[in-house]
Amino acid sequence: MVQRKCVTQLWVAIAIITVLIPLPALSQALKTLDGRLLVPSKIDQTIQHLLVTNQVTGLAVALINHGRVTYIKTYGQRDKTRKLPLTTNTVLYAASLTKSAFGYMIMQLVDEGRINLDRSIADYLPQALPDYPKYADLGEDPRWKQLTFRILLSHQSGFQNFRWLAADGKLRFYRNPGTRFGYSGEGINLSQFVLEKGLGIDVQREMQRRVFNRFGMTRTSLVWRPDFADNYAQGYQENGSLQEHDQRENVRAAGSIDTTITDWANFLAGVSRGEGLSRFAHAEMVKRQVLIDSPQQFPTLLPEHTEQWKKIALGYGIGWGIFRTPFGDSYFKEGHDDGTANYSLCLDHKQSCILLMSNSVRAEGIFTTLVNELLGPVNLPWQWESYAPAADIPNPKNLLKLKTHLQSFRSQNSSLLTAQTPDVGHFR
Repeated sequence: MVQRKCVTQLWVAIAIITVLIPLPALSQALKTLDGRLLVPSKIDQTIQHLLVTNQVTGLAVALINHGRVTYIKTYGQRDKTRKLPLTTNTVLYAASLTKSAFGYMIMQLVDEGRINLDRSIADYLPQALPDYPKYADLGEDPRWKQLTFRILLSHQSGFQNFRWLAADGKLRFYRNPGTRFGYSGEGINLSQFVLEKGLGIDVQREMQRRVFNRFGMTRTSLVWRPDFADNYAQGYQENGSLQEHDQRENVRAAGSIDTTITDWANFLAGVSRGEGLSRFAHAEMVKRQVLIDSPQQFPTLLPEHTEQWKKIALGYGIGWGIFRTPFGDSYFKEGHDDGTANYSLCLDHKQSCILLMSNSVRAEGIFTTLVNELLGPVNLPWQWESYAPAADIPNPKNLLKLKTHLQSFRSQNSSLLTAQTPDVGHFR
């Protein structure tokens, strides 16, 4: 019992101990959208409290102001079993964040005139879609010809999220294309298929050239790389059990990217600046292509309608969700699986963003609080996201007790903690 208690205490201490490395450029505290000053100690207090209270294994945080990354820091562990720290170079599963980078690349192709968002995919394919074995299920349904890149990338395909969710595992239309939002990874993967089969585009190579290389994303890839093995995160499910990091071998535009908080923050900052796209293409990418009237995002294809989201004009653009905040229009993208929780959000005209990446799905419960505290009260539609509220922000009295406990524990276990203290955070 004593040994188990010591292990638990060590995990709590390791989970919230971090190292902050300020750069010479740091001279002022950060400001939230609503004008509050943020200092490193306040950020740490908020995050440390939420991680411990909600049993989140690891969290990486980045803030972007005026199109520049101004804060990056990591907390907790990338591997609980081996007690390895999460760092700014730890490879995390991006999951559906992949879709936003794919949407960005699509808009480059639009800029170049290689694709038209509103042309039927039939115009690009050398043979009918159902003639390909992968899409033979659609052979008796001519509605596939109504599909366009705009419809597919704004989740209006009418497909299930993934075909394997159907009882018979077959792909079919549940709605007429272009009539209503219904999140679909199948639609995104079909876009990839059309690029590859119809235009001869190697999506992996083009994403590397157009996105990852452009933004210096040296530890990002659509498939697993052997050099990731020295520093990658395991995932942790709702009950805290291990979800081993999947070393993906197949390119999937719907969600196969591995990346780091540093790399994805650089991508997000570049997108916020409009880099790599014409003004038209950027505007089209983050414009509402469809308004959302579903009570929640998942399960997809719910028959119920709601007007709850009209006041924030919740909708979807090309690879990104859109909603109106008190500070202007925003665009966002999440990433999720059983052991992954990611959230990115940018205010378009302010070029201000927040990026949250975690190897614990429990982190979704603290995303709304973190966005409100670190970016500003944006009226994030947490009910639609199914982000159940977690514990509130820290009480100063409780923080004082926690700080005293940690200082005592650190002094008693200094050799252990020194061995585990990583280079995990810095300002820029």
